[in-house]
Amino acid sequence: MQYISGFGNECASEDPRCPGALPEGQNSPQVCPYNLYAEQLSGSAFTCPRSSNKRSWLYRILPSVSHKPFESIDQGHVTHNWDEVDPDPNQLRWKPFEIPKASQKKVDFMDGLHTLCGAGDMRSNNGLAIHIYLCNTSMVDRCFYNSDGDFLIAPQKGKLLIYTEFGKMLVQPNEICVIQRGMRFSIDVFEETRGYILEVYGVHFELPDLGPIGANGLANPRDFLIPVAWFEDRQVPGGYTVVNKYQGKLFAAKQDVSPFNVVAWHGNYTPYKYNLENFMVINSVAFDHADPSIFTVLTAKSLRPGVAVADFVIFPPRWGVADKTFRPPYYHRNCMSEFMGLIKGHYEAKQGGFLPGGGSLHSTMTPHGPDADCFEKASKAKLAPERVADGTMTFMFESSLSMAVTKWGLKTSNCLDENYYKCWEPLKSHFTPNSRNPTGPN
Repeated sequence: MQYISGFGNECASEDPRCPGALPEGQNSPQVCPYNLYAEQLSGSAFTCPRSSNKRSWLYRILPSVSHKPFESIDQGHVTHNWDEVDPDPNQLRWKPFEIPKASQKKVDFMDGLHTLCGAGDMRSNNGLAIHIYLCNTSMVDRCFYNSDGDFLIAPQKGKLLIYTEFGKMLVQPNEICVIQRGMRFSIDVFEETRGYILEVYGVHFELPDLGPIGANGLANPRDFLIPVAWFEDRQVPGGYTVVNKYQGKLFAAKQDVSPFNVVAWHGNYTPYKYNLENFMVINSVAFDHADPSIFTVLTAKSLRPGVAVADFVIFPPRWGVADKTFRPPYYHRNCMSEFMGLIKGHYEAKQGGFLPGGGSLHSTMTPHGPDADCFEKASKAKLAPERVADGTMTFMFESSLSMAVTKWGLKTSNCLDENYYKCWEPLKSHFTPNSRNPTGPN
């Protein structure tokens, strides 16, 4: 695999089989090199400020308009109905979501999409959804594109070979990729495969502002990778299916050719991938906690300054050195909604129960924090410098919106942990009304 480096860059790429496929000096010549079609893909309004204007020009064998009419298809477990079950403010945790066995039923990425929770409305371009994908076979002569928003895909089990109109990406667990709104893609898998998807409506992911951190740190722009141009000139007479998610519903259209027929492209609206191991961690080296926002990889901003439709946050391996401090995450009630997933290892605040391939949701103002065992151990631990989270990767999809859980999430999946609340039941009072000074090794 070959890639171009850099987040949000203006890039240009052409398949080496057709050198000079990019027009010189203009975007839409009367006749394109190699008799290709010019097609613009816009990810923002034409009149957006230059700093936020997103578009790419694609030079393709046939334009993407060459298809039969779209027709509604079965929704499967994809939904945008946030009212199908009553709200539930409880702390929720899911056991690892079960992947269907290939020997029993072949399920590709598209069929394996399951909406877990979400909020907002894609028709007003404001909101998000969290999906789980569970699949065991590759997509064959079928691609998908999302008219509603961007997909941030985080594989947990099994690597993904993703074909896009811009080229190919190989995305493995502990990496993420973003397929932006309107981009067609197809996914090959190599085993029973599972992962998480954060979908945002109407906005795009950005790198967070660094403020006093300075010019460098967190996710550095150079570590984001963009695929290089690659095309296939393949006829599929009446047999290639293009699936579109539009206003939360699924539609399909047939066409006679592969959609991955882009010979060259240029622009700043592209898919991209990122290896989470490249994240430069910022942390407290004195006392107390810095807020978890310092672990933000990507953010999708709302219209309110400093408030996100969604943040993608990770808790990577790092050193813990804070003195006189309860080092695990503190007990917390939050105006944001927090969905957490686990790629590998174990989460520092919950050694058991929260497993790779599962998840948890702590909704707006619902209290949460370390389980009883974690509290007891951390309260008595000797505060020497220590490695935290080695061999693990936990992430959080955090949103300012109050998310509703779907019927699949609460019932049909059969993965909801009904005993989650019990991890806090052993917490006991340590109150010493006659002695102000706590005991311990601090």
